[in-house]
Amino acid sequence: MTDFTATRALFDLPDGVIYLDGNSLGPLPRGAAARVAKAITDEWGQMLITGWNKAGWMDLPARVGDRVGRLIGAAPGTVTMGDTLSIKVYQALASALEMRSDRRIILSDNGNFPSDLYMADGLCRTLGPDYALKTVTPEAVEDAIDDSIAVLMLTEIDYRTGRKHDMARLIAKAHAAGALVVWDLAHSAGAIPVDVTGADTDFAVGCSYKYLNSGPGGPAFIYVAPRLAEQVRPALSGWLGHESPFAFDMEYRPGRGIERMRVGTPPILQLAALDAALDVWEGVDMAALRARSVALQQAFIARVEGGCPDLTLASPRDADQRGSQVSFRHPNGYAIIQALIAEGVIGDFRAPDILRFGFTPLYLALEDVEQAADRLCAIMTEGRWDRPEFHARAKVT
Repeated sequence: MTDFTATRALFDLPDGVIYLDGNSLGPLPRGAAARVAKAITDEWGQMLITGWNKAGWMDLPARVGDRVGRLIGAAPGTVTMGDTLSIKVYQALASALEMRSDRRIILSDNGNFPSDLYMADGLCRTLGPDYALKTVTPEAVEDAIDDSIAVLMLTEIDYRTGRKHDMARLIAKAHAAGALVVWDLAHSAGAIPVDVTGADTDFAVGCSYKYLNSGPGGPAFIYVAPRLAEQVRPALSGWLGHESPFAFDMEYRPGRGIERMRVGTPPILQLAALDAALDVWEGVDMAALRARSVALQQAFIARVEGGCPDLTLASPRDADQRGSQVSFRHPNGYAIIQALIAEGVIGDFRAPDILRFGFTPLYLALEDVEQAADRLCAIMTEGRWDRPEFHARAKVT
């Protein structure tokens, strides 16, 4: 049985704050600051460039990748870290399209994170007018899969509502139609049980600064199924994806397996932070985490709906159909969230009208959830959100 009291003690949370935004940026694990300081002072400071060998910097993307891989059901040696999620989306899509060269269509849904759609659209424009991104509603994805589709690209958990796709079912349908599949696990990794191996996905990508708590701008990951790892050609043929980077050959030769999906110099300091953050996950049972997350969500929904009739549930009511977040709708959602933050409960807003709350059992207790709901309902009942300062939009919502 996972001890969530013990995991809570592993985070450096500000006093008086209830944090319901770990689905956007995870809080600071207590071990991360010391680990990054060590990388700066003992490794960079004392070893200088020899740290690439002495401190094992060059191997960090693979070693940390294996630790992330454990949380998504990936076999050792199938995940590597580095770059940003958008770059990893581009890599996976470009490789998949090339492997289905007789087809020209990327299928996604209109609830997908815009950045993923931007990358897909940009890639299609680069490849030429015969290529296209097709989007349908999330509910229509399965029926839209046919033998014209080259790649199915989906985010498992909808970033606005928390709606959850049936990964295994859609992969099976896509494979039966001859398409490859790319999954964005940004809102899945560390939030819900994931099994990329059992579901037989082709590619998976994700960021590490949400539920994995690597810090702002933390490195992304990419997974390639072992059956494809020696076939994919990296569209971004970076130096560190070369078979022998320090041979300095003029001709590019892809590295073995997942190594070929490396691009640029790995972000050592942020990988150090992620490495420390992953220590929190040692001994955590994902099934227990999921059960606790659902219990917290259900308690929050019940309390909010009981005291805030003006808020409308935007997430699926069935817990099996959503990830680890709960969203409500209100025309003045932005101002309401700002008022809530001012009273020590941090959630966030997503246009046009979504109040979004993440539930992370690693550091959230039932009493936190109840207090957060009570403060939200008090703000609504008393109209405390309707102040000029709460309506003024900041750059980040």
